[in-house]
Amino acid sequence: MYDIVIIGAGVSGCAAARELSRYQARICVVDKEEDVCCGTSKANSAIVHAGHDAEPGSLMARLNLEGNRMMEELSHELDFSFRRNGSLVLCMSEDEMPALQALYERGVKNGVEGLQILTGDEVRKMEPNVTEEAVGALYAPTGGIVCPFGLTIALAENAAVNGVEFRFNTEVETIRKSEDCFELETKNGTIKTRFVVNAAGVYADKFHNMVSGTKIHITPRRGDYCLLDKTAGNLVDKTIFTLPGKYGKGILVTPTIHGNLLLGPTANDIEDKEGTNTTQAELEEVITKAQRNVKNIPMKQVITSFAGLRAHEDGHDFIIKELEDCPGFIDCAGIESPGLTSAPAIGKFVAEILRDKAQLQEKENFIAKRKGILDPKTLSKEERSELIRKNPAYGNIICRCETISEGEILDAIHRPLGAHSLDGVKRRTRAGMGRCQAGFCSPRTMDILARELEIDMREITKSGGESKIVVGLDKDRL
Repeated sequence: MYDIVIIGAGVSGCAAARELSRYQARICVVDKEEDVCCGTSKANSAIVHAGHDAEPGSLMARLNLEGNRMMEELSHELDFSFRRNGSLVLCMSEDEMPALQALYERGVKNGVEGLQILTGDEVRKMEPNVTEEAVGALYAPTGGIVCPFGLTIALAENAAVNGVEFRFNTEVETIRKSEDCFELETKNGTIKTRFVVNAAGVYADKFHNMVSGTKIHITPRRGDYCLLDKTAGNLVDKTIFTLPGKYGKGILVTPTIHGNLLLGPTANDIEDKEGTNTTQAELEEVITKAQRNVKNIPMKQVITSFAGLRAHEDGHDFIIKELEDCPGFIDCAGIESPGLTSAPAIGKFVAEILRDKAQLQEKENFIAKRKGILDPKTLSKEERSELIRKNPAYGNIICRCETISEGEILDAIHRPLGAHSLDGVKRRTRAGMGRCQAGFCSPRTMDILARELEIDMREITKSGGESKIVVGLDKDRL
């Protein structure tokens, strides 16, 4: 019997787990995938939004602003990458300037600090590669960029160190409410708990509708992206948006926290909650619209494309509350953009609901800080030499594109909630994220995984489940 079970190990679920781990309670996070950050949280724009887009008075607007303000201190506490690079919302015609002014006024009403409306010349002085068609822009200095993997993994590791249990490969199939608890039927047996937090992303409506007479509906909204090599990463410094429309903030052009250039996303409502395939039409849309806003984009430097799903709820606001007709069931649903930005505040909000409802008592020994994987590239030449002398694994480079050492991969495997797949290593270290997209380092990373996990090479997967890499070979031929 758990006190609290959180369904979903994405950024919202892990943020709630981390905040709840401050209290004396038996907490478990369950997820159908093999690791944290395998759904919506792994494929998004990695933007920390300033907060001028959400409707004033909405929960989305409130938690966006609060999450933005929390992000910098949290990045120091949990040791993940974050930078306030600022953002620009471009206006491409004089006829649209009133809409830009309205966006400015909305941002002011939401409490966003430092907003300015710039002329086209002022924009190009700030960002020389913005096209001549831009007649103005809304500048938000509090906008930022973050690593979504780094943030989610940091939250999860800190929660685990503070006693939260994580159960992966554990898909929840049904939920029943009895007199004194909830019973979650999973593919790995029954889990009982006093409280449920529904942080299941695009599947949150499925679980909500199992226990509530008031139904909600979530539409998977697919967005395609193009990622460019680090040689293109300095094309712009700010995150470049266009004026938002019915389906969101449009195609953006932004540097990433690791120095790449990212273009996207599109917005296409689909039925398939697993439909993360890219399409030629949508990738062409990304390229065409990005080039309208920013010139000189070196499209030959694209190293990969991908798609992610946003959990768009019909009411277009976050749903974070205990259900009136099902006490003990807390929704954390409809978490679409700016969900990544809002995650720290979402976690705090969920924890406050349960603190009061379950009468939770704070721990005296809560561990607030976490240290991430050591990156030898941040050390001086002398410090790096000393590190390699003490541990030669840090001198054995496995991923040449990102200069990732065996020592970093070993740390990724053996730390709390360590990696068990190629993608697990990639999310934690960036081994395989470079220009060759794991063409060189995959076999070497697999060797390390097999050795450290003491498993057969044929058991290693790209991303869990049936995504095995070595098939059809006898053991003595490996």
